Amino acid sequence: MLYRAGVDVGSTQTKAVIVDETGTMVAKVLVDTGSNVVKAAERAFVQAAEQAGLQREQVDYVVGTGYGRFNVTFGNDQITEISCHAKGIAHVNPNVRTVIDIGGQDAKAIKIDETGDVKDFVMNDKCAAGTGRFLGNSAEVLNLSLDEIGERSLQAKVPVRLSTVCTVFVETDILSHLALGRSVENILGGVHSAVAARVVALARRVGVEREVALTGGVSRNVGMVHALEKHLEVPIYVSPDAHFMGALGAALFANERAIAVAG
Repeated sequence: MLYRAGVDVGSTQTKAVIVDETGTMVAKVLVDTGSNVVKAAERAFVQAAEQAGLQREQVDYVVGTGYGRFNVTFGNDQITEISCHAKGIAHVNPNVRTVIDIGGQDAKAIKIDETGDVKDFVMNDKCAAGTGRFLGNSAEVLNLSLDEIGERSLQAKVPVRLSTVCTVFVETDILSHLALGRSVENILGGVHSAVAARVVALARRVGVEREVALTGGVSRNVGMVHALEKHLEVPIYVSPDAHFMGALGAALFANERAIAVAG
């Protein structure tokens, strides 16, 4: 059996997924991107192959995706993350029609059909507001880890209202609330609500249709899922592999193209 891979090079983390000829995932790896994007892509791919117990030559087609997709120097092709997230989520849940992807530096809303084809999308990549970067900066100000803030935000009794969603000025805003005696939980509740409001406004530009899925690194944040559900007033589907949807979609595209070439 031959295998295909997708490598999703994000601004903060790089993901690699390997699938077999049936499209079944056999390996998934996540590494920090760091300063050397080319090496991050190679490292993720090599670790995925090792995880699956494969030799390099057994993976006959590789597709790169993400903002650093052209740095997947060993890849056969590059496909945008918009298409790859749509492909990946449609594979794991064909009922999804709206995909919200929140990454480290950008946020996207994608409308898809039953086959995973992209019908429309909108992307915020000019400003870090409404992204993982905003959440990360907020966590730093409060001296918390990213893994903590989601759970803590769920304990908010009276979430604060932030005066800005600007990543540059969020520190000043949070410090002001701390000075006024607001609890960390209420501040985090406000932070998550502000991000959700920004992302939902983005999603409504393409039209929100059920079922709605959240993908990307921020999907692991339970507070963000809760805030989005509250603003959208619909349940959010989060796959156990939501963080790997871009890489999975790229691997599935690689599988299709390898079969087409062989045929």
